[in-house]
Amino acid sequence: MHTKTIKELSTLLHSKQVSATELARHYLGRIDASGHNAFLHVDHALTLAQAAEADARFAQGTAGALTGVPIAHKDIFVTRGWRTTAGSKMLDGYVSPFDATVVDRFKAAGMVTLGKVNLDEFAMGSANENSAYGAVKNPWDASAVPGGSSGGSAAAIAARLAPAATATDTGGSIRQPAAFCGVTGIKPTYGRVSRFGMIAFASSLDQGGPIAQTAEDCALLLNEMIGFDERDSTSLTVEQGNVREDYTRDLNQPLNGLRIGVPSEYFGDGLAPDVEGAVRAALEQFVKLGAVLVDISLPKTALSIPTYYIIAPAEASSNLSRFDGVRYGHRASEYKDLQDMYRKTRAEGFGSEVKRRILVGTYVLCHGYYDAYYVQAQKIRRLIADDFQAAFADKCDVIMGPVAPTVAWDLGSKANDPVANYLADIFTLSTSLAGLPGMSIPCGFGAGDKNGKRPVGLQIIGNYFAEAKLLNIAHQYQQATDWHQRTPEGV
Repeated sequence: MHTKTIKELSTLLHSKQVSATELARHYLGRIDASGHNAFLHVDHALTLAQAAEADARFAQGTAGALTGVPIAHKDIFVTRGWRTTAGSKMLDGYVSPFDATVVDRFKAAGMVTLGKVNLDEFAMGSANENSAYGAVKNPWDASAVPGGSSGGSAAAIAARLAPAATATDTGGSIRQPAAFCGVTGIKPTYGRVSRFGMIAFASSLDQGGPIAQTAEDCALLLNEMIGFDERDSTSLTVEQGNVREDYTRDLNQPLNGLRIGVPSEYFGDGLAPDVEGAVRAALEQFVKLGAVLVDISLPKTALSIPTYYIIAPAEASSNLSRFDGVRYGHRASEYKDLQDMYRKTRAEGFGSEVKRRILVGTYVLCHGYYDAYYVQAQKIRRLIADDFQAAFADKCDVIMGPVAPTVAWDLGSKANDPVANYLADIFTLSTSLAGLPGMSIPCGFGAGDKNGKRPVGLQIIGNYFAEAKLLNIAHQYQQATDWHQRTPEGV
């Protein structure tokens, strides 16, 4: 049961071969027996209550495509009745009085929440080792990181603890963990998924998206996830009137004549040979499917790391200033005055990586440094976006390359080297800075872990609002290969 895709589960539910309650119980049993530390909060009573509501919809004949299908939510989305911690002691035990828009939309579709999944604290990290509740273990190799910050979401899908999971991507946090865990994830165009109820890290970069087994599954999830939200000032829409986009509409389109841009900057020094081999083999598979490879250049790629690590911390410094112990969240138990309460509360509540980024962000926003750092970073951000537009204008339809320079590294091996973690995002940051859609699909395994069991992800980048095109391309690849069907030993 747990190895089936969302579409397959939907068919079983609608044909009444299984009930939503039976399906929920099956996944809850797997979660309870799991040792991956993927889930932070599970409540059987809440889950089974939602499953009973889904079964009532089937009985009434009002069930939709996703009704009864289980889903896990990244613990950055607030959820009524469930704890929402953002992986931080600062919000330990917090229960929101309302649902995030993303959660509300899936609930309206009849999906059944299995629980909240682990993440790097406030979504800051590339390995899911920054969680206040312990690191997540990669289902393919328990000694490896699952990627971050959506490591819990990716691990839950890889271990088949859930068929669907929500995630967020600020600088690669959907694509990189999806790559490390051998599953499929997509980051939509910035502004396409509502950020209302999504605890903010960097507001001009944060974007929600799904992680699942297949591109087809992600298309089904995006059908419910994407849409204008008047409560989010950055929310975008391209639909006319009440017409909703159907992201499954082009899945079966042939790829004849598709121009795939291959950036030289993505295949230079620093890219592990095993990752390059798997990615190039995937590119050759696309040629067999009728695509054409085109050499392109994205010359500002190397500047994406310093640019991102000025802009994102600056926005984090501003967003996290609300956690002061006054209104909600953790408050120090002993303090002398208001200023002392602020200091002790934030010192106790935030982890080391969050403190590091707050300090960097506060520094670059200080008088005398704002123009020198933050303003310059925003100018470079525009140049990075221009590189992509130049490529899409007359050279290629999509861009492909590796998601990360290496396969997943060992747990703890980079824990004391934040710069090494930052460098692992070199191929994903520029897409986020430009606000473009991008996705990761499994395309092989690397040999860098000695046993060849750590997955490699292929990154597909499109122009603005090209999610349907990306999903079509990924689906055609998955129809011709079986990397997405492979599961870790024991699953």
